[in-house]
Amino acid sequence: MPAVKKTAMLVASAALLTMSTAAPALADGKPKDDDGQPKPPSKMSTVGGAQLGEAGTQVKLKPGAPVLPKDLSGRSWIVSDAETGEVMASHNAHWRLPPASTLKMLFADTVLPKFPKSQEHKVTLSDLAGIGAGSSMVGIKENETYSVHDLWLGVFLKSGNDAVHVLSAMNDGVPKTVKDMQKHAEELQALDTHVVSPDGYDAKGQVSSAYDLSLFARSGLQKKDFREYCSTATAQFPGETKKIEKGKDKGKKKRGTFEIQNTNRLLTGAPGISAYKGIAGVKNGYTSNAGNTFTGVAERDGKVLLVTVMNPSSGEAHAVYKETASLFDWGFKAAGKVDPVGQLVAPKGATGGAGKGAPGSGGAGTDAEKAANSTDSGGSGMGTALAITGGVLVVLAGGAFVIRRRLPLPGQAGRRTPQD
Repeated sequence: MPAVKKTAMLVASAALLTMSTAAPALADGKPKDDDGQPKPPSKMSTVGGAQLGEAGTQVKLKPGAPVLPKDLSGRSWIVSDAETGEVMASHNAHWRLPPASTLKMLFADTVLPKFPKSQEHKVTLSDLAGIGAGSSMVGIKENETYSVHDLWLGVFLKSGNDAVHVLSAMNDGVPKTVKDMQKHAEELQALDTHVVSPDGYDAKGQVSSAYDLSLFARSGLQKKDFREYCSTATAQFPGETKKIEKGKDKGKKKRGTFEIQNTNRLLTGAPGISAYKGIAGVKNGYTSNAGNTFTGVAERDGKVLLVTVMNPSSGEAHAVYKETASLFDWGFKAAGKVDPVGQLVAPKGATGGAGKGAPGSGGAGTDAEKAANSTDSGGSGMGTALAITGGVLVVLAGGAFVIRRRLPLPGQAGRRTPQD
């Protein structure tokens, strides 16, 4: 090789080495983009379609379609039609990121069918072991008895890790629950997800994706109880049992209650953000590692959409909710004006459908499964969004993963918001 050419190649190689080592890097060694944000992998999973495995924003606008919202800062997001499963648009849909408490959707979809809501459980100290420092809590107390219904309200409204741990203890412990969740994720073809803790608390290696979180929501919404809990705005939660200090009942024991409010701000509203018209859940989350995450379902004019947003970087208050709302607005306007970029896949084990015995399949199942999928909502005295505007239910019936217009999807109408 001529000396000049060889020298030029060595100089070029040295320059490339300098560029790669000088690039800013995360703690895990992955490079950042020009804005100092982590870069997604150049290639990701192609479950649901090859285009969903591409980095960046994916959308196919037809003539007359509205453009996507500006200033979206989520590391990953996805807009999909809950009925057809078609993905209308996405951004790094399969990027494996920490999910925070949105992972509780998988926990609920896995464990909820196992126990009838009327079953009661007396909490022991060991039930509450292993809860991460700084966890969100609903306020469960040792030696008090709670119904399964109470515990699920604690999971969905207050994102209570204490409620998750009690339900996990009822399910023979956290390790078994994690194993059950991982198996269910694989059945749903949510292959980006690796479960380490049932509550979504930051744990090494625990990841999911906007695509997988949408699968969990879509599967969970098949269940009547899941829909009730995720759409409940406020509820009364059992407090501590205490002795009455005064009056004719002095010395007797009485258990009080306290109000809990759903932390999903598109459902309840908050200073600086209004409740979103047609919202019906599903789950929000936050940890220092995951940032803010959210999956929501909303209905407008008979169209039902799912939106998931993970870790917005804008720094704006309620950014995850505002970006979700803007994607909902776009999705409803864009319906019928875009070609799909992918598909929310059906569970593994059947062509377009659920495997035998899958919860919600309409098969035999256990009594607890039947109870969890019952059309009888049960529960009263709660601020809930069970009044319906049209409404749909995702169901697994006849071996096909389809939407049947049978049971209502909780919507905006009739929701009783908390009193000031």
